[in-house]
Amino acid sequence: MSLRLTPYLMMNGNASEAIEFYEKALNAKLLFKQTFGEMPENPEFPLPEEAKGLVSHAMIQVGETGMMFSDNFPGSTVQAGDQVTICITTDDATQSTAIFEALQQDGDVKMPLQDTFFSPAYGIVKDKFGVTFQIFTEGKE
Repeated sequence: MSLRLTPYLMMNGNASEAIEFYEKALNAKLLFKQTFGEMPENPEFPLPEEAKGLVSHAMIQVGETGMMFSDNFPGSTVQAGDQVTICITTDDATQSTAIFEALQQDGDVKMPLQDTFFSPAYGIVKDKFGVTFQIFTEGKE
């Protein structure tokens, strides 16, 4: 089993600009970048035109550390204190479930832990101290 903690920056529509800035300022390397428009379509939730060019997920490498980014979906904004979350990555869905269940005690579930197109177990929870965690399980291409 593996376990990693990665800073995850939630941006208000300027994730691409932030990535370019950190590439220059921190000599970072872009590892992955996908827009909402590049994601698989979901007929139950049609994608608004203004969302298509926004970053749904990106990762840069800063030295030996990764940093992840996403733009908020149109209509939602980041509140001060919520812009940086911590992504907990495991390769075991059972471990992800245990971590998610522990963090949700007296906290607030933002997205239930669930199977997604990119992860067999992914969810978002704000713990009782106001820290937001994304639980990501590796295992889907």
